[in-house]
Amino acid sequence: MAGAGDAAGAGGVHGAECVNGAGMIRIIAGEFKGRRLKTAATDKVRPTGDRVREAWFSILQRSLRGARVLDLFAGTGALGLEALSRGAATADFVELHRLALASLKANIKTLAVEDRAAIHKVDALRFAERLHRGQYDVAFADPPYAGEHAARLVAMFRVNAFAGIFSIEHPADKPIPGDDTRRYGDTAVTFIYAP
Repeated sequence: MAGAGDAAGAGGVHGAECVNGAGMIRIIAGEFKGRRLKTAATDKVRPTGDRVREAWFSILQRSLRGARVLDLFAGTGALGLEALSRGAATADFVELHRLALASLKANIKTLAVEDRAAIHKVDALRFAERLHRGQYDVAFADPPYAGEHAARLVAMFRVNAFAGIFSIEHPADKPIPGDDTRRYGDTAVTFIYAP
């Protein structure tokens, strides 16, 4: 895993997930368990390990059945696609990077979930600014470790809780204010619950 100075925020892929083999990640559980997904063909990917994703989804499992899910800084879509695999009704993916978008579109097609997925090619912070209170049941964010994206998203959520549960991946050594933080080596996931 890359640390706080990774390249993900400097024109690289935002929110890319664990690479299991050359250019592939896998769905951990649910309807698409074991299915492999493409990753963006770039060396500027900050991976999220399988162990972190598995723990993250174990915490959220009961909230996913029938949920409207948002995946900010979606990268190649592993978080939103994992949620769909585990029973979410719909997933909106927000990504701006060209290579990540190509992989995201291919992954949605591979799993044949086009009718349950929507892609928004826009800056994730701008997208979040326009959301309505309670628009989603569960929201994920895997922003670049460099910069203040995570802190800005938390501030936005505190003013306008656009989901029932909002969870953000960030470096463990850069805590963000939330209701519950779980640490996995140098990675942390913070959960924030709507009031």
